[in-house]
Amino acid sequence: MKAAIYPGSFDPVTYGHLDVIKRAANIFDELTVSVLNNKLKTPLFSVEERVKILQEAVREIPNVKVESFSGLLVDYAKSRDIHVVIRGLRAITDFEYELQNAQTNAKLSSGALDTVFLTTSLEYAYLSSSSVKEIASFGGDISMCVPDFVAKLVYRKFGFGEKEMGGRT
Repeated sequence: MKAAIYPGSFDPVTYGHLDVIKRAANIFDELTVSVLNNKLKTPLFSVEERVKILQEAVREIPNVKVESFSGLLVDYAKSRDIHVVIRGLRAITDFEYELQNAQTNAKLSSGALDTVFLTTSLEYAYLSSSSVKEIASFGGDISMCVPDFVAKLVYRKFGFGEKEMGGRT
């Protein structure tokens, strides 16, 4: 069985993430979406919230499971006996950053961890969790960026209710 890990912050999960998840799930027998507990960031959602959100978002994809992890990706992958990491690429700037990470992970794992890059579908190339949070923080429409239930949760985090959002959520 061929398994892969798709690690990330997913704060919040976007349609771009979900596109990569669906495509990776079609390539691999098992895909573990792994929410990173990054102590260097202050996320909008807790790790537990992000895991629950992702579980809901991928519930209809049978070969996808969601977990959280902290520490080095190479150690986490080794503990799961998984040798492939999935990363999505939107632009050339993503590639430079992700290539460096892939090479570092390969070196740290003595070549036991490979990275597979999936280019983002064009309809999601503009999308990032950071931009979703920024748009939402000003009460902007994020319905084209995230599933409806995620949008409601994001708006709630910024203190907006249904009334303030004009029924968009």
